[in-house]
Amino acid sequence: MDELSSYNRERWNGLSRAGVLYSRPKLELDEAAAREMVDEAGLLGDVQDRRVLVLAGGGGQQSAALGLLGAKVTVLDLSDEQLVKDRVAAEHYGHSPVLLQGDMRDLSRFSEDSFDIVYQPFSINFVPDVRPVFEGVARILIGGGLYHVQWHNPYTQTFNPDDYDPVRGYSSNSIYKDGEVDVVAIYGTDTWGVEGEDGSKIDVPGPREFRHTMPTFVNGLIASGFEILAFSEHTTWEENPEPGSWEHYKAVSPPYLAFWTRRRGNSV
Repeated sequence: MDELSSYNRERWNGLSRAGVLYSRPKLELDEAAAREMVDEAGLLGDVQDRRVLVLAGGGGQQSAALGLLGAKVTVLDLSDEQLVKDRVAAEHYGHSPVLLQGDMRDLSRFSEDSFDIVYQPFSINFVPDVRPVFEGVARILIGGGLYHVQWHNPYTQTFNPDDYDPVRGYSSNSIYKDGEVDVVAIYGTDTWGVEGEDGSKIDVPGPREFRHTMPTFVNGLIASGFEILAFSEHTTWEENPEPGSWEHYKAVSPPYLAFWTRRRGNSV
């Protein structure tokens, strides 16, 4: 484990202990809600007994949904605390996922063609280079297998969502390029505001983050042997969000993007 992995592991453990939104197990799902959660594009198909890797997606959310749909789930996550949440969800639903601690950049523990589907929620922005991840996924995924990957909209990583002016809107204060995000310069802090279920809010130190521009991301997927099937943006559901609010910011510039892709090659 290198310095970055050790650093981000500690930070994610702290966020998970604080109850960040991504660490709250989904314990009220039924099959319909599970399907809606992980298959917004309608491409997942029947996952009964399919081998699914939830990559860098601990927290008891995606693993719970895919388990409810009948998949044979493995979770690989950097954070021990996040994997604890997957165990909570598994015990709640009576599932038995394989829970592994590790770095998304190193999938060498898995053999070729180990999985039918790799599902990666928002996490790839915590590593500096997408190529080791994409190449690793391509190696362990069967030909024709699906890879879902979500990442931070690189354009919105130049804006501070808390810096809103009624006249000028949200101001950009960073150059659009690949590389580590200076979170203090852009957001004014290196902490995440974690809101508890009781409404209380605490500031928790966040992980190091990296920007992956659109050409880097798209060309990286293509070069690694993937064809793009669908694209989605995470925006707001509110029709008229309050200017300056998080929902308004999402309406102006969707912060999270996702691709459904298929590994080129014949199915086995």
